[in-house]
Amino acid sequence: MLDHFRTGIVAEAGLFAHGRGEAFDYLIGERTTHAASRALDAAAAALLTAKHPVISVNGNTAALVAKDVVRLANVVGAKIEVNLFYRSANREIAIMKLLERAGANQVLGIGEDASARLPEIQSERRRVDSRGILIADVVLIPLEDGDRTQALVQSGKEIVAVDLNPLSRTARFATITIVDNIVRAMPTLVEKAEKLKKENRKKLDHIRASFNNYENLAESLKLIDQRLRQLAETNQLSTAYDLRSQLKING
Repeated sequence: MLDHFRTGIVAEAGLFAHGRGEAFDYLIGERTTHAASRALDAAAAALLTAKHPVISVNGNTAALVAKDVVRLANVVGAKIEVNLFYRSANREIAIMKLLERAGANQVLGIGEDASARLPEIQSERRRVDSRGILIADVVLIPLEDGDRTQALVQSGKEIVAVDLNPLSRTARFATITIVDNIVRAMPTLVEKAEKLKKENRKKLDHIRASFNNYENLAESLKLIDQRLRQLAETNQLSTAYDLRSQLKING
């Protein structure tokens, strides 16, 4: 991440956001939970059945999973669009080149291509590509902010989010929220999409219709609660405590 920060791909605020996410990853045990797996199934089904799926990419997403973004776009037939809060020509181009090195043939949302506007959004993220997010019916928005998520949902789009914090506005406003680390979620989403692509439309519609985001978020919260209780009630923290004590003695 630091290398991409130095090249301008990741904004300073993106580094802080990444740190916050890592903290929640510890709470879920740094693993893909059953709740996240179900959300990944629903996300793959939604993208595969969409008429105009789009993967929205910010600096952090490009830095962490550029190759997986391109792979997923190829599997589900989605367009890739750069959308930034801290937008500049240099940063747009840097992200576009990173995605192209990862194999992308076309990257939307660069320069004047992002001339359409979403009136519900006040930040630079209101600028979208008329060939991409503007006409999309399903948008995958990894590592996004709550304001934009809410605005996209209000505009009638189905939103798939990747967010480690099940209490965030992004997680709560999205249609499908994958509570997982993006470096695990994206390659898994590619695998699930490849597998489900072989299924018929009826099966995909059933997977999507049977998913309830609020119930899934509640399960993620329960898992966090259970894990914290287990840690507090057992000796799983004792190893670190004993090591710290031993270091003090030796020191």
